[in-house]
Amino acid sequence: MKTTLRPILGLGAAVLALTAGTAMAQQTTLSVGMQLEPPMLDPTGGAAAAIDEVVYSNVFEGLTRFAADGAVIPGLAESWDISEDGTTYTFHLREGVTFHDGAAMTAEDVVFSLDRARAEGSTNAQAALFANIVSAEAVDDTTVTVTLDGPDGAFLFDMAWGDAVIVDAASADTNATNPIGTGAFAFTEWRQGDSITLTRNDNYWGDAPALTEVTFRFISDPNAAMAAMMAGDLDAFPVFPAPETLAQFEADPRFNVIVGSTEGETILAMNNGGEVLSNPLIRQAISHAINRQDIIDGAMFGYGTPIGTHFAPHNPDYVDLTGQSDFDPERARELLAEAGAEDLTLRLMLPPPAYARRGGEIVASQLRDVGIATEITNIEWAGWLEQVFRGYDFDLTIISHTEPADINIYARPEYYFQYDNAEFQALMEELSVTTDPAERTRINQAAQQMIADDYVNAYLFQLPKTGVANANIVGLWANSPTQAVDVTGVSWSE
Repeated sequence: MKTTLRPILGLGAAVLALTAGTAMAQQTTLSVGMQLEPPMLDPTGGAAAAIDEVVYSNVFEGLTRFAADGAVIPGLAESWDISEDGTTYTFHLREGVTFHDGAAMTAEDVVFSLDRARAEGSTNAQAALFANIVSAEAVDDTTVTVTLDGPDGAFLFDMAWGDAVIVDAASADTNATNPIGTGAFAFTEWRQGDSITLTRNDNYWGDAPALTEVTFRFISDPNAAMAAMMAGDLDAFPVFPAPETLAQFEADPRFNVIVGSTEGETILAMNNGGEVLSNPLIRQAISHAINRQDIIDGAMFGYGTPIGTHFAPHNPDYVDLTGQSDFDPERARELLAEAGAEDLTLRLMLPPPAYARRGGEIVASQLRDVGIATEITNIEWAGWLEQVFRGYDFDLTIISHTEPADINIYARPEYYFQYDNAEFQALMEELSVTTDPAERTRINQAAQQMIADDYVNAYLFQLPKTGVANANIVGLWANSPTQAVDVTGVSWSE
């Protein structure tokens, strides 16, 4: 008996050791779902939110950055000094930072990046962020002095945007397809139409991420997204495109449903530069024809906060102006009659997100009820950027603006909805040189009121962040203070 028991006990011990070793082996890869594929991977050269969702913080970094709670914290600059008159910022850069190709990141790269962003003919989608920079100078390898044309209370905030990341002159021209940054993850592969893979940067200057590899997979169809999560083909879908299924995930212990807020003001944008919608009476009529709650219920399955202006409700400066454009179809008909608008037909261009496609059908029905016909065109993201964003070839479109605190876009007459109001532009100029918090609040609130008074767009709802993740994943952002899926602090629980 003893001779037979020993081998059996030995085998059992071996099995237990193997099992314990397997249990202790923590997963270090992550598969993340995204509804939209980015058109490129250079955040300094494109406006699509999907670009930052992949590369912000993960691949590229700026002088400052947004934390999960929206606070602006140090990035590649570990500290800074501001002159008494508020016009000179001296940034002290971290030492030992390298780009993914091994090149050292120095003050010269900061100067190059800022000069490139503000240069004439810049392709930066947010070039206005850099318009007040007079000069950027490298004092030494780790010190940069930036001089502004006046005090700017939002400058450190602006430098946290994805459009302000620091790039290397040697690789800047190829970042669209082969991004090289300083972040905790390096770009590995882009399988067009399928996925993008990042791998851990073992030479990262900061804390090493727990994950060794992250794959972003593109799944535009909500049903396919649900199937992929249920089958375990995806570990997380931070912005889940099928909110109608969230109750099913909540009832399944394998998953966590993560509901938060975003910076995404979802609007029915109107072409203020077009022949028809240049008339504020018609824009006002459209705004009163819209029942926001029906859109939230029908397109977002109850998730979303109604808004009456282009400002996030979670921002302390927010003013609730929903009552100014409340659902009033009779008033809408009166305004159309006053404008002499009869037999009106407008082109409604709908990009791929579910909130746009589903919401567009509801909007079309609501407009039809007050006498406005719509011609709906479902358009892919690249086409939307070309035809609507750059070409101004549209009447209406539904889109969520996910950039943080971006009411200043209304001061840009060349922006796609072509609102041109000198008084508003003066307000934004005043805001840009104001550092006193109380005064900034006053200006922000006046700006919200002005665009609501002008019915520039029909303001629908603040886009919620409804995500689904494996219950063992920790560190995913609940809210989206910027358009990013930051995986630098994500890990699997043991």
